[in-house]
This record gives sequence, C-alpha cells and structure tokens, in this order.
Amino acid sequence: MILALSLRLYKCAPPVPRAAAWVVSVSRLFQRLVLVVSLAILVPLVLGAFGWLGVHAGDEKDAAYRQIGVYADVLRKIQNYYVTAPNIGDVTDGALHGLLGSLDPDSSYLSPAEYKLYKERPASDNAQVGVTISKRFGYATVVNVVPGSPADQEHLHDGDVIDLIGGESTHDLPLALIRFMLAGKPSSTVSLSVVRPFKPDPDKITLTRTILSTPPLGEQFFENATILYLKPGALTAARVDDIASKIKAAGKGRKILLDLRDTTGDDPNQGLRLANFFIRQGTLASLEGQKFPLQTFTADPAQYITDAPVAVLVNRGTFAAPELTAAAIESLKRGDVVGERTFGEGSVQKTIDLPEGGALMLTVAKYEDPAGKKIQDDAVTPNVVVASPQDDGEPMPQSNGDEQLNQAVSLLKAKTS
Repeated sequence: MILALSLRLYKCAPPVPRAAAWVVSVSRLFQRLVLVVSLAILVPLVLGAFGWLGVHAGDEKDAAYRQIGVYADVLRKIQNYYVTAPNIGDVTDGALHGLLGSLDPDSSYLSPAEYKLYKERPASDNAQVGVTISKRFGYATVVNVVPGSPADQEHLHDGDVIDLIGGESTHDLPLALIRFMLAGKPSSTVSLSVVRPFKPDPDKITLTRTILSTPPLGEQFFENATILYLKPGALTAARVDDIASKIKAAGKGRKILLDLRDTTGDDPNQGLRLANFFIRQGTLASLEGQKFPLQTFTADPAQYITDAPVAVLVNRGTFAAPELTAAAIESLKRGDVVGERTFGEGSVQKTIDLPEGGALMLTVAKYEDPAGKKIQDDAVTPNVVVASPQDDGEPMPQSNGDEQLNQAVSLLKAKTS
C-alpha cells in the first residue's frame, strides 16, 4: 500500500486535460526529493495521528506499514548526502496535501496556518462568485454555475479549470481552502486564471463577490399541459417544499419532468426527500464507511405524493443531493433518467484535528444507490444517454433545441398516466 502511494507521489502532477497541460512544470529532480523525504516522514506522522504506531508487527491488518523503518533510513541518507539540506516542513506539507488529495476530491490536509485561517474566517465573508467547485485532474474544476451570478456574467461553464486563485495554483491547495478563497466580503474581488476547453491560453478574469439568492423554481407545461416541467436550480429544504406543492397542485393525472441539470444540493436529506415524493416504499440509499455504521434510508409512505410517470434530466453539473434523487428513481425503475453522467458527489467528511495544529478533512462514508453503487465512485449514468454537443471532444455548434429535454418529453408522452 505504501509502495503504491510512493509511486503515485513520484509521478508528476496528476493528468490534466489537454487544454490545461501547460500548467504542469514541476521539476523532476524536486519531485524525487519530495517522494523520498516525504515518505520517510509522512507515514509516521499520519499513523501517529490515528494511533496506529502501537500495533503489533504480527498483525496482518497492519502489514502494509512494516516498511516505515526503510523510509526512515532513506531520510537519513538524504539528510546526510543530498546536495542541499531539504526544507522538511515545506516538503511535509506538500506531501500531506498530495496524500489526502489522492484519496478523493473531498479529502484534504490543512496545515496549521491553513487550518487557523479556515477556522477564523469571519461570518461576514458570506459573499460568493456563483460556482460549485470540486477537483478533477488535481485542479479546481467548475461543476456548475448559478444563473446571473458573477461567474455566469464572465461566461464560466462546467468543465472550466481554475488554474490559479489570486496567483496560487489550485493544484497545491486543498479543496476546502479553494472554496474558502472564493468566498469573501460583499463587493470584494478575486482574480482567477481559467483554462477553458479548446482554448490554448488561460483567461485572466476578476470576479466581484456578491450575496447570492437561490435561483427561482422553473415551471412550464408541455404536451397540452399533460406534463409538468420543474427545474429547482438548487435543492434546499424550501425548494423541495415548493416542488411538493407544485406536484400536489398538478393533480394525479399529470406527468412530471424533473430537470436536475446544473443543480446542486448540500443536504443529502433533501435529495432523498425529493425521491420519496415518487417512491412509496423501498430503500432509497445507504451510507457506510470503514468505521462508519451502516445507515439505510427507506421511503416514508407519509412523504409519498404521486404515482404519475416521471422522468429526470441530469448532466455533469448535477451535483450531490440531486444525484441521490436520480439514482433512487433510476435504480428502483420508478422513471427514466435522461442526459449525461452526473458529476459524482456523495460522501461524508470528518474533521480530525492533528497535534501540530493542522487538520484532516477525511471522507469517512459514501452514499450508495439501492443497487449498491457508490455515487462518489460511479456517479449516475442515465438509462437514456443523450450527450451534449461537445461530449465527443470536438467543438460543435449548439442546437437550436434542447435534445435532452426533447427526449425526456417524448418518453413521458408515450407513457399512460
């Protein structure tokens, strides 16, 4: 296990899209230094934080950690013979960032300085630029954009890579800190370097943070008002309440088209509650981790609203709670899921304080759909895939119509209420 980690740390920065390849310029010599030194000191630090250093050598469970002495010996050799004395503190911080980042996008190491900054953030720093951010290929990546937000006005789109924030590379920053840096006081600004698909050079943009409101609930009728179309924009508790009211007001005979494209929800319970509106009984999802007790989320008949045909639209901007909704409806064959593969976000993090003042933000459990697929690992693949015009990797003109929407309407039109 440690050997596999060593090889991973040795490689250059994780693969990036072709458009972002120019940002990878780290010295191979320095990477070798980081590899050897960090492994020698990193493993004891992390194991000590979890209390693993006191295990018996014969314990098969901990066999992967028996090479600690080898790495310590290598460290001594480097300290004694390498051309210059390495900065152990800087190397350790970088290696810990890389270690946690290699697990999944949500796991992070915060150095003592970073953690102090994170904890002392003023409550007034609640203005945003209007993007949902995660990490892909090691860099901050735009998942979706709030309509009308500063990010939208600067034409940021899902899939854009944020290379620099205020001059700092996002490859070297934990995700928690990236999200922290994008927020701030109202009317304050943040400068970004953005690598966009099919553009060789990054764009330098400045965004003015603002207090954002939840986008309004989109509502339309199709096919002579036989289909109710709802686009929540964000899955807050209040928005899910609004959806419940709309479905109830629509009556039993009206089919439901739920558009969860470019929709984010931080509260998984809201995604499950929305799924429950269409599912009377059965398992909606489960949550489990190595040390996290299994939790099973079962449909509550009291929350059930309608047995009308339903279709769900998703894309790669469908993030977190809405993915649980789509996964439950698809897995239980309650309706069709149409569009593109979702982003893949469904986990629980725990903050673990470290003795030296830093912290781990560690993923401790992952959500699974009723079929046992982990959302974080597999995302949600629609049973009816309708790709966006740029999914084949080549720029194409946008269609005048919405093919994903048209396909979902056609499927619902063919179903009897």
